Amino acid sequence: MPFKRRRQKKTDYKKRLALLKSGKTRLVIRKSLSNITVQFVDYIPEGDKTLACASSTELKKFDWTKNGNVPAAYLTGLLAGMKAKEKKIEGAVLDMGLQTSTKGSRIYAALKGVVDAGIIVPHSEEILPKDDRISGKHISEETVKKFEEVKKKIVG
Repeated sequence: MPFKRRRQKKTDYKKRLALLKSGKTRLVIRKSLSNITVQFVDYIPEGDKTLACASSTELKKFDWTKNGNVPAAYLTGLLAGMKAKEKKIEGAVLDMGLQTSTKGSRIYAALKGVVDAGIIVPHSEEILPKDDRISGKHISEETVKKFEEVKKKIVG
């Protein structure tokens, strides 16, 4: 009988073991319908240790209210990347769990935010969303203005 988390379709142990064997910090990106969470996690035998994290709900501090879209994912990744830089994290390996890999998705928008913050994460440029989509141009011009304001606040 498979492990409980495998039966519940929550963990791919083969992929997890490969990520842990690398010995690098994992960039864990998880999404729900309305939020996205970005974490930097290290493996220790007692259990995973979260070094830095950010959630799209934290963007309320920067006057951003739309949590479930591509610009929010980018800003969350940027915020997590800035927090990771403060903790002296230089690089990581992407861990998306069992989520489907779709070119230009919110997961890759968050990844682009982390990379733009200065964290080294191996990736292909063709999977990242286009800049128009990241800035929210497909939503409205008001979103683009708000996006730029929030981005400046996060970067400093």
